[in-house]
This record gives sequence, structure tokens and C-alpha cells, in this order.
Amino acid sequence: MPLYLSQHTLACLTRQGADALAQRFLKMFCEFRAESREVLEAWLKSEGMHFDWLLRIEWLTSGGPLQPAV
Repeated sequence: MPLYLSQHTLACLTRQGADALAQRFLKMFCEFRAESREVLEAWLKSEGMHFDWLLRIEWLTSGGPLQPAV
């Protein structure tokens, strides 16, 4: 099943809020497995989750050569 990465932002952050968010940075990015981009977009919208972009992950590596993500 294809793998996707999404980015979610929070509006109106103060400098202090951005600093606090930096401590929880990884929670801004989410990894999903979905049958298609359209299926994932529909699910995110049905859950009321705003996203800035979705990216299909085509290649992965864990210290070795690139491998197809699917």
C-alpha cells in the first residue's frame, strides 16, 4: 500500500509558541498508508484534519541503497 507524508501547521504562533512547538516537532509530520491520495485526503477531511500538503513516498533507505517504498 502506498506510503504518504503530510505536514500540518498551526496558525498564529508566537515566538514562544513556536519555541514550544519545536520541542514537539515530530508531531507536525504524519506518516500514513492509504490506497490512494484521494482516499487519504477524503479521510483527513472527514476527521476535520487540516493539512498543508501530502507527499507520496516513493523511495526509502535505512543506511543502505534506496529501495522502493511499496
